[in-house]
Amino acid sequence: MEHYIVSARKYRPATFQSVVGQKSLTTTLKKAIQGSKIAHAYLFCGPRGVGKTSCARIFAKTINCMNLTPEGEACNECESCRSFNEQRSLNIHELDAASNNSVDDIRSLTEQVLIPPQIGKYKVYIIDEVHMLSTQAFNAFLKTLEEPPHYAIFILATTEKHKILATILSRCQVYDFARISVADIVEHLQYVASQEQINAELEALNVIAQKADGGMRDALSVFDQVASFTGGNITYQSVIENLNVLDYEYYFRLTDAILNGEVRNCMLILNEILEKGFDGQHIITGLASHFRDLLVCKDESTLVLFEVGASIREHYKEMAKRCPDKILYRAIELANKCDLSYRESRNKRLLMELTLIQLCQLTDNEAVDSDDKKKILRPIADSSGVKNPAAPITPVKTEADKPEQKETQPPAEVLVSDESSQKPPSTSLKQYVNTSNEADPPSTVNEMPDDKTPFSNEDLIRCWEAYAESLDKKAHLQNTMRNCKPELNENSRFIVSVQNPIQESELLNHCTEILDELRKKLNNNSIQMRVNIVEMQEAPPLTPTEKSKEFIEKNRMLIDRLTSEFDLSLT
Repeated sequence: MEHYIVSARKYRPATFQSVVGQKSLTTTLKKAIQGSKIAHAYLFCGPRGVGKTSCARIFAKTINCMNLTPEGEACNECESCRSFNEQRSLNIHELDAASNNSVDDIRSLTEQVLIPPQIGKYKVYIIDEVHMLSTQAFNAFLKTLEEPPHYAIFILATTEKHKILATILSRCQVYDFARISVADIVEHLQYVASQEQINAELEALNVIAQKADGGMRDALSVFDQVASFTGGNITYQSVIENLNVLDYEYYFRLTDAILNGEVRNCMLILNEILEKGFDGQHIITGLASHFRDLLVCKDESTLVLFEVGASIREHYKEMAKRCPDKILYRAIELANKCDLSYRESRNKRLLMELTLIQLCQLTDNEAVDSDDKKKILRPIADSSGVKNPAAPITPVKTEADKPEQKETQPPAEVLVSDESSQKPPSTSLKQYVNTSNEADPPSTVNEMPDDKTPFSNEDLIRCWEAYAESLDKKAHLQNTMRNCKPELNENSRFIVSVQNPIQESELLNHCTEILDELRKKLNNNSIQMRVNIVEMQEAPPLTPTEKSKEFIEKNRMLIDRLTSEFDLSLT
């Protein structure tokens, strides 16, 4: 039986040209070799499986080659190249910093640096996972890294650049390796499949490339796994079954049901997905990504952000035509909010079902615009500080608005302001709430006389508190009126100072009935109410001495008893 070699090792790049997805970096390295501008220290950093160590080996092999090709590649024929290919080269040393991270390991390395190369021009030291070195090891390595012998070259490789000391970074040329694109991975997988005589569908390779998340080594490992599972015939269906990937078709079915407002159908599809063993958070994150993909498919300019196969791309484009932008924006927001709340939720399935219900309601224009219809109408201040008189005003309907009412009263004036803003009275906006029936013509018979009986602040507070005590079925308003007392100002106007917008809203929503009651009790139809929001200032914390005095004052009798019975004294 022939010895099996995994694809990640068998098809590992041996030349700069065969490195996938890092063309700019390989071009820079080749031109540096051709121009004899080789630095003494390099730092290769980037995600896993993108070619850092492979490029380090190719670079070490190429700079020692005795007969470079015109393209700047190694010849693979000289003694140095043959020794490297046969893994017996004495000019290339690899050190795994994950297991050799002590000061003694670095000292041993620096001692080896003093020995010049026997064949070739350079001795190359490749230190993989260099971020695993201890701080002491880094410090012991600094001097050698800064001034090595002319024949010594160090290539450091890491996946976590932020853990490298700044003193190390300043001594190296830094090369940042990028994630490999889905298109490049698919192209390389097609090449591997042709070499291995494996039939592979393009959509299946796309799924593998997306699962690899930009790493070629991961993609080749998954490719081998799926090839073993399918016996050399890789199909889209076999890939999603083997990798436990949720099929696009489920997302399209959910989108159809959402656009049609079919809540029950959405719940049935969710149940079908859960029964297949998929994690709930995986479903929600996939749904959010699905809506994002629909959004980028609506415009040809953003279509480049969507990396899938041609057939699925067309399906997305057709579905995107049916989805308004406004619905997609809101759908992405709801799915993302569900994803953030999923971990803390106790009933995770109910959370997902509730999200689907909200998504189904997006197609109703009234549901989409409900936030606009439920705005609390308050004066809007412009940049100059003057409140906008064009702000919308909603009349508060009460029992006084019934058609049979023939009596007319002056409109109730409600002034809303923030005391912290200190606006002059002339710039405040007046919001009028009409308590009369506008549908009826003005009546000249039984018209209430324009009474303006004077009253005192004590009379106002007494009527205010009496009306508050009668509000047994309106607990919120009752508590607000108990906590916020009126203060008579002038010309039958009084001010109510509240502590927060909730109390303000309670008074504004019931201002008509409050004023009706006060006008009736005080026999004055020109009473007007103004509401101010004041900021509560917290009292400064008590000192230990003040706390002690307060405790003594509150418990004077107990302390006197203890001091007399046990012959104690206060200090």
